[in-house]
Amino acid sequence: MNLIANILVGLVAVLHFGFLTLEMFLWDHPVGRKTFKMTPEYSKASASLAANQGLYNGFLAAGLIWGLVTSNTPVQIFFLICVLVAGVYGGITAKRSILYMQALPGLIALIVVYLAK
Repeated sequence: MNLIANILVGLVAVLHFGFLTLEMFLWDHPVGRKTFKMTPEYSKASASLAANQGLYNGFLAAGLIWGLVTSNTPVQIFFLICVLVAGVYGGITAKRSILYMQALPGLIALIVVYLAK
């Protein structure tokens, strides 16, 4: 069960590094515009906001990796709760798909980590 928990935490971390990449580096490029269905004008105007958001996703990923590397369950739980809260908030205020892309994987990993320890 510990192995499954660690794999899930790692997958959530990888997802957040992916979000970081999209939001910080690809937002104002064809890949980012296609992913988020934006016009070039909108992506350019909102690029600094997206980069800030991407940075926070990077912090979440770093915290999850820190929890994995140190085998620190409370750190993993804390950052998974942060992922869950951010995902629910984003799903309510920005785009419903954030619930499935961010909150749901975080919730599943949180439950498995809690049960495994």
